Amino acid sequence: MSTEKDTYLTIDKPSPEILFKEKKSKFIGYVFPITSEDDVKPIIEDLKKQHHTANHASYAWQLGTDTIRYRANDDGEPNNSAGQPIYGQIQAYNLTNVLVVVVRIFGGTKLGVGGLISAYKTAAQLAIESADIKKKIITKLYTITFAYKDMNSVMRVIKQKKLDIISQKLESNCVYIISVRKTKANEIFEIFNTMQYVVIKD
Repeated sequence: MSTEKDTYLTIDKPSPEILFKEKKSKFIGYVFPITSEDDVKPIIEDLKKQHHTANHASYAWQLGTDTIRYRANDDGEPNNSAGQPIYGQIQAYNLTNVLVVVVRIFGGTKLGVGGLISAYKTAAQLAIESADIKKKIITKLYTITFAYKDMNSVMRVIKQKKLDIISQKLESNCVYIISVRKTKANEIFEIFNTMQYVVIKD
């Protein structure tokens, strides 16, 4: 993860397809943005349809910012010769919420475990380098409830602290959902919590 506590690196859109060749074997690399583990299977199935002559579609993914979940899959290659080297590149580039897939089309010459590790690592690295990596801020959402007459005081804090309003419901009571940068979350909570006419919940 990024060394800054409230940012992380990820991608918004799939990377271009990259091709790496090693002893006539083709290694085709991809990076996809994902939001849950459920996103993975359809992407893998689609790639296997696209490359119906492929022998393997090895992959690794990582999800989360505070709590990290990940998986590496060799898809029939020798143990830890494909998924793990791919996952190593996700870690090397500090990425999360991504799936990296390397499809292999066998070229007739065996590479050995060392050769496979090197080829999968290189293909994953090239795919990641071709992706448009973005830095994103980790945020926390709060719900604040207050009377309409107190709108100006609340808005003053929101503007001063440059907070984002995600949604608002304006009735006799106003309900705002605000997005706060993680490192500022406690400070913002305390500001609203000390305002007698505001109820704040996370």
